[in-house]
Amino acid sequence: MGSLASERTVVGLAAKDATGVLSPYTYTLRKTGEEDVVVKVLYCGICHTDIHQTKNHLSMSNYPMVPGHEVVGEVIEVGPAVSKFQPGDVIGVGVIVGCCRTCTPCKSDIEQYCNKRIWSYNDVYTDGKPTQGGFASTMIVDQKFAVKIPAGLAPEQAAPLLCAGVTVYSPLKHFGLMAPGLRGAILGLGGVGHMGVKIAKAMGHHVTVISSSDKKKAEAMDHLGADAYLVSSDAAQMAAAADSLDYIIDTVPVFHPLEPYLSLLKLDGKLILLGVINEPLQFVSPMVMLGRKAITGSFIGSMTETQEVLEFCAKKGLTSTIEMVKMDYVNQAIERLERNDVRYRFVVDVAGSKFES
Repeated sequence: MGSLASERTVVGLAAKDATGVLSPYTYTLRKTGEEDVVVKVLYCGICHTDIHQTKNHLSMSNYPMVPGHEVVGEVIEVGPAVSKFQPGDVIGVGVIVGCCRTCTPCKSDIEQYCNKRIWSYNDVYTDGKPTQGGFASTMIVDQKFAVKIPAGLAPEQAAPLLCAGVTVYSPLKHFGLMAPGLRGAILGLGGVGHMGVKIAKAMGHHVTVISSSDKKKAEAMDHLGADAYLVSSDAAQMAAAADSLDYIIDTVPVFHPLEPYLSLLKLDGKLILLGVINEPLQFVSPMVMLGRKAITGSFIGSMTETQEVLEFCAKKGLTSTIEMVKMDYVNQAIERLERNDVRYRFVVDVAGSKFES
């Protein structure tokens, strides 16, 4: 396994430039620290953010970059001060791997809002080394930023919950939207959206899926269990649904108008933005003022909430709907994800792939 004092040489798939094409890349991990765990990567989900980062859509990418932030793996070694995990544990690593631990968000157990958060890839760790993600054979992570995968949850099913799942769970919890009987909607039926339907239904909500066409209606209602389906381009349907929703979870990651959806909210309803969009959105203020409505946002979730959503899904018997692929298919999978051609999350079988040549 190597000693705690030595660096490890690993192989991953990295983007070398803004084309975003991934190819084999050999690099070293930092020396294992006192509170670090060494993780053999088993599975890693593919998130839309991986496209933004590898293709430099946000003008902040550094190369070479090994993406992947929905990581499930087996602990193979622990630092001497590690108390949460032991070798053989199956754990998850999500979007962030570091924070300052002294600011208000950190002290409030919402470290994802720390201004000095460290991303799991495309960032620099405290030792000056670049962080690299889960499209690789091995990772090292501080125990604070890992969670235990519950025994009743298949590891490949757990991977999307580390980003997509907690991204939906966190705002529902924070904004007091977990009580049974609420009427909510999920806008956009992708990786995050499909988990939104499942989690909201498991909380006892009446769930509407909103989409631009009816092509996903059967899938939304028959497979995911949505209660209603609303085609946003159908003016009559939208008018009939006015003032009917307590909240809308907006997962769409590209520019779209907000006003049609604000009209669907009840008094004090909330439109919660979860998609990463790199251009301004627009609305007229009376749409918000005349119903005391709120447009707000939420970003992934805390480590506590990540553990909570895993336990919630295990208890409720929820699973993500995934398509398993090998490492040699990742570039094609990313191309398909850009076309929304996936049902609903790609998960890479990292440990079962040969990609070191």
